[in-house]
Amino acid sequence: MSVMQSGTQMVKLKSGTKGLVRLFYLDEHRTCIRWRPSRKSEKAKIVIDSIYKVTEGRQSEIFHRHAEGNFDPSCCFTIYHGNHLESLDLITSNPEEARTWITGLKYLMAGISDEDSLAKRQRTHDHWVKQTFEEADKNGDGLLNIEEIHQLMHKLNVNLPRRKVRQMFQEADTDENQGTLNFEEFSVFYKMMSLRRDLYLLLLSYSDKKDHLTVEELAQFLKVEQKMNNVTPEYCLDIIQKFEVSEENKEQNVLGIEGFTNFMRSPACDVFNPLHCEVHQDMDQPLCNYFIASSHNTYLTGDQLLSQSRAEMYARVLQDGCRCIEVDCWDGPDGEPVVHHGYTLTSKILFRDVAETINKYAFVKNEFPVILSIENHCSIQQQKKIAQYLKEIFGDKLDLSSIVTGDSRQLPSPQNLKGKILVKGKKLPYSLGADAEEGEVSDEDSADEIEDDCKLNNGATEHQVESFIRTKLESLIKESQIRDKEDPDSFTVRALLKATHEGLSVNLKQVGVFFSPCTYWILAKAIRLTRRRKTVKLCRALSDLVVYTNSVAAQDIVDDGSTGNVLSFSETRAHQAVQQKAEQFMLYNQKQLTRVYPSAYRIDSSNFNPLPYWNVGCQLVALNYQSEGRVMQLNEAKFRVNGNCGYVLKPQQMCKGTFNPYSADPLPASPKKQLILKIISGQQLPKPPDSMLGDRGEIIDPFVEVEIIGLPVDCCKDQTRVVDDNGFNPVWEETLTFTIHMPEIALVRFLVWDHDPIGRDFVGQRTVAFSSLVPGYRHVYLEGLTEASIFVHITINEIYGKNKQLIGLRGLFNKNPKHNAAETSGHYVRKRSIGDRILRRTASAPAKGRKKSKMGFLEATEIKDSTSEPADLKDKEGVVRRTSRSLQARPASMPVDKYLLVGLPCALVLVAPGSSALSSWSLQGCACWH
Repeated sequence: MSVMQSGTQMVKLKSGTKGLVRLFYLDEHRTCIRWRPSRKSEKAKIVIDSIYKVTEGRQSEIFHRHAEGNFDPSCCFTIYHGNHLESLDLITSNPEEARTWITGLKYLMAGISDEDSLAKRQRTHDHWVKQTFEEADKNGDGLLNIEEIHQLMHKLNVNLPRRKVRQMFQEADTDENQGTLNFEEFSVFYKMMSLRRDLYLLLLSYSDKKDHLTVEELAQFLKVEQKMNNVTPEYCLDIIQKFEVSEENKEQNVLGIEGFTNFMRSPACDVFNPLHCEVHQDMDQPLCNYFIASSHNTYLTGDQLLSQSRAEMYARVLQDGCRCIEVDCWDGPDGEPVVHHGYTLTSKILFRDVAETINKYAFVKNEFPVILSIENHCSIQQQKKIAQYLKEIFGDKLDLSSIVTGDSRQLPSPQNLKGKILVKGKKLPYSLGADAEEGEVSDEDSADEIEDDCKLNNGATEHQVESFIRTKLESLIKESQIRDKEDPDSFTVRALLKATHEGLSVNLKQVGVFFSPCTYWILAKAIRLTRRRKTVKLCRALSDLVVYTNSVAAQDIVDDGSTGNVLSFSETRAHQAVQQKAEQFMLYNQKQLTRVYPSAYRIDSSNFNPLPYWNVGCQLVALNYQSEGRVMQLNEAKFRVNGNCGYVLKPQQMCKGTFNPYSADPLPASPKKQLILKIISGQQLPKPPDSMLGDRGEIIDPFVEVEIIGLPVDCCKDQTRVVDDNGFNPVWEETLTFTIHMPEIALVRFLVWDHDPIGRDFVGQRTVAFSSLVPGYRHVYLEGLTEASIFVHITINEIYGKNKQLIGLRGLFNKNPKHNAAETSGHYVRKRSIGDRILRRTASAPAKGRKKSKMGFLEATEIKDSTSEPADLKDKEGVVRRTSRSLQARPASMPVDKYLLVGLPCALVLVAPGSSALSSWSLQGCACWH
C-alpha cells in the first residue's frame, strides 16, 4: 500500500500511440487510483469500487494491437473498470512493480467485496468529507479561510446568510492558527452546518423533550414508527454502541442527536428492505413462473455498428445478476468460431475466450442457472468446435440428466438447476433419425424484422431500402425523445450516426469505398438478407446440448403441448401480440418461456420499455446492459428485490388463471395497496450533472417527483412544490398518495429535479420495487451520488373495493395520515402526534412562494384552469399525472394539509340535497359530508 501511495512511473498504453509515461498512485484514502500529468485534472482517476478485475500479462485487446512491441509480459497488467469495462493497460519498468500493483489492487477489491453495508456507508461518507475539504483547499496548504468556505457553500447549494456562516466558522476555529480551519476543525464546522432540525425534532417527540433517547424510548420509536417486530433491549443497546459518538452517552446507554442522525442515515433506515438483499422468495417453482434477468448482444460495449466486443462484458453482467446471456457465433479464421455482431464493424473475439469467461464468472455471486442463448451462424465444422468447447469448458454444468421435475410437462425450478448452464438454441426435429449427424432447422434472428418490413429482393434499389429504413429510424428518434427526458445525454440514433460518421469514413476509405453510416448499415443488412436462407444446417452435437430451452420462432402464440420451448419475439412483434392477445399471451407464459429482444433498428443499443412485456408475464425481456438510463434502472430495481439473483417470482395471478392487464380494475377480488408518502426534506442535493456552469452555477431550486410504474392502471406520477435556492437541506413536508392494484410488480421511482423558468433539469433518481419499501421514516439515497438523499415517511395500507378507497384518500387530507394506521392496529401513542405537530411547526421554513407563471415543472398541458380539466391527465409518455391538488396555486410556504383545510370550520359539512356545493366542498378536502 505504501509503495502504491508513493506512486510508480508506468507506461499507459493506448491504441494508435506509442504509450504515455505517467505517475500512477493510490490516493491517501485508498479509494481510487490517480495519475499525473493529465488534462482531465480531478477526473483523472479510477475508483476502486468500479474495478471489475485486474489481469496479468498481455491479455487485453490493446496489448494484442501492440503485438510488435517488445514488452515483458511480467511487467504488463490491465485494469478493467466502469460499466463498459474500459481497460487501463499499464507497463512497469520491472516485474516487482507490476506484482506490487496487481497484489495491492486485488487486496483492495477483496476488502470492498467483504465489506458490510454499514462499513461501506461510513467509508464513503468519510471519503466524501475529506475530498470536499481537499477540493475546497484551492492553494493546497491544508487550511480553509472564510472565502474558501463561502465558495464551498455555493458549491454545496447552501444559501445561508454570511454572518451565520462566519459565526459557525468562528465557533469551529479553536486552534492557535486563527482565521483558518484545518481538516479536524472543518469536520466540526461541517457537522454544525449539517445539523438536521427534522431529525432533532423527531428525537424530541420520542424523548419527552430531552436531547437523547433512552433504551425504552428508542424501542418505542422502532416499534411504532419503523414498524419493527421483536425489538429487544439488547438490540437497542447494540444500536447505541454502534452509532453513538459521545462516550458519556454510551456509558449511560442513551442515544444523542449525533448518534440518532448516524442511525437514521445508516443502511438500517434505508428505504430498501435489507432482508431483500438476500434470496427470500420460493425458488422451487417451474422456470416459467419467474422473471429472468436477460441481456441482448452481451459481448458489446456500446452501439451495434462500431463498438468493441469484449469477453469481459460477460463477467460484468453475470456478476450484476444477469442470468440469460447472448452469444452471436460466426465462422472465424483458422477454424476457430468467433463472437461479434454480424455484417458490422464491431470487433471479433474468440468463442473459446467467451466460454471460459462465462465458466469463471457464472456462479461467483449466485448459483442459480445461467441460460446461454446461442445465435448460431456457423458452418457445421465450426458448430462442432462450439459444441466441443462447451462440453470441455463447462463439463458437468451442462449435464441435466439428474434433474427431476416430477411432471414431464413441467419445467424444472431454479433450485433444481442450481449450478447448471442451459444452452438455448435450435434442436434437430424428432422426425430425424437418431443416427443423423446433421439436419435442417429454421433460421430466425433479429434480421427477420427488417426482412418483413423491406420485403427485399434482388430488384430493390438502395434508395428504396434507405428511404424505408430512414423512416424507421425517425420513429425510433421519437421514442428516444420520450426515453431521454430524464437522461438527456443517453444514446439517440441521430447522435450515434453523427459520432460514427468519421470513424466509418476512415474504415471504408481504406477499401476505396465511402458511404454514409446509415447507408453502410443498410447495405450490410441487405447483404445479410440476400444471403439468408430460410433454413440452416445444424449439427447433432450442438443440438443435443439443448434440453429445456429449445428456441422457437414466434410466428404466432401457440401451445402445442410440448415443454421446453422458448418463444422469441422482436419488440415489434411482441408489441403486436400484447396489443391483440394480452390474455392469451399471459396463458402461454404460464407454461413456456418467452424471450423479447430489441428491434434490429436500435443500432445505438438503446432499450425499449420492458413494462408491457413484464405485465403479460414474459420471462426473458432482453436488454442492452451496456446502455445506461431509465430502462436499465427499472430493470435493476426489479431484480434487486430477490437478492439480485436474476430470478424474481411472478405474482400468483400471472402463474394461474388470467386477467386483462389493461383493465381499469384488473383484479377486482384482490385488495389494493395505498401508499402514503410524506416527502419531508432533502440532503446535499448537487447541481444537475449537465449544468453548464458546473459548481459555479446557480444554487438549485429542487422538487421531488414520485412515479409509480406497473400495470397501466397503476402508472401515474405526482410531485412536490419547488423550494427556492436550497439544495443542501430543502424542506417540503408534503404528502403524496397512490393506490396500487398489483403491488407485486409495481416500481416506485423517486426523482429530484432542479426547477428552471423554462423547464427542469435532472438531478438524480432512485427506483425501488414497491414490495421492497419499508414503512416508517426512511432515507432514499440517490443512485451514483455519495451523500445526496431525500427523507421520507412511508405508510402502506390495505384497501378493499371502491368505498374503502374513498376512506383511504382521507390520508391525503389528514394532518397526520399515519394516525389511521396506528389507531386501527390498536397502537396509539400521544407523543407521536405532538412530535409531528412540533416538526411541522418549527422545521426549517420552506422558501418563499412562486408565482403561478413560474411553475415550469408542470407540463404545459396541465397549466390550465383546474376546474375545466379531469382529475388525472396523461403526459406525453402516457403516464397519468395527478393534478387535482392544484399545486401551482398554493403558496409555497403553506403546509399541504393547512391549504386543503382552508375555510373549513368543522370536520363535518352539511350540504343540502341536490346542491351544487357538494363537489366544490369535496374538492377542497372535506374528509366527510352529509
